[in-house]
Parts: sequence; C-alpha cells; structure tokens
Amino acid sequence: MLLQLLDRPRLPFFALAATVFGLLGFGLYLQHYEGLSPCPMCIMQRYAFTLIGLVALVAGAHGSRGSGRKFWALLIGVIAIAGLGVAARQSWIQRFPPEVPECGPGLDYLLESFPLTELLPMIFQGEGECTAIDWSLFGLSIANWSFVCLAGVIIFALCI
Repeated sequence: MLLQLLDRPRLPFFALAATVFGLLGFGLYLQHYEGLSPCPMCIMQRYAFTLIGLVALVAGAHGSRGSGRKFWALLIGVIAIAGLGVAARQSWIQRFPPEVPECGPGLDYLLESFPLTELLPMIFQGEGECTAIDWSLFGLSIANWSFVCLAGVIIFALCI
C-alpha cells in the first residue's frame, strides 16, 4: 500500500508540503497566541522549512518521475541538511548554554538604538533568546523537534 502511494509522482511531495506548512503554522501559533518570540536560529529553521515546502509544492506540480524526481528530492535534502545543522547547533547551545549569548540583542534594544530603515531587516532575524527553552513536548524543545522533523525530511528525500 505504501509503495503504491510512493509510486504516484505528485502525492509524496504534496504530502510533504502540507506537513511542512502545518509545522510552520504551529510555529506561528506558538508565536502569536502563546507569546513565544522566535530567536534568530528559529527564524533560520523557519526559512529552511519554508523553502522545503515551496520546493515540495513545485516538485508536486511538476510531477516528474525518475531523475527529475531525484533532483527535487536532492534539493529538498540539501535544504533539510542546512536546517538540521541550525537545529543541531541550537539544541547544543540549549543543552550547554555559553556564558555569552550568541543570538544578538533583544527587540527593545534594537527599537531604541536603530532607525526604522536599519531596524526592519533586523526584526526578521528574530528576537528571542536561542538558549531559552520556553516550550517543550515529551521533554524535547522546539529546536529538538525541529531537528527530528528535518531528519524526517532527509529520510523522505532519501526514500523518494
């Protein structure tokens, strides 16, 4: 049954896109409704998930088989490896926090110190503390879950 589903050229990519956009939606829920501010590393992981979702949508729309399908899977895998590296680093610094935080200044400081033209690009870098664990599920932080999910994307890319 699973092999029959994977034989369809569009379905796995659309399923991946839906999953990734669901994860991004949950991250936005945590940010806007639970009040958790994303840190710069969280933002980079969001970029990776967004790129994976967009590439998966294009791959699903393309519906290629054979080498075309492998190309899309390779591109998704490379993006996932980059995001996995960021998630691994954040998980590491959450477990072993450095004496000096590596994430940069908070939003309040940026608002007081920079004009709006310089501030807008900085806002997209995130404002939370990378070492803080504000939310967890089954003992895993958001960075840990991001690592697990990106590892799953890599496995998807290897199996497609």
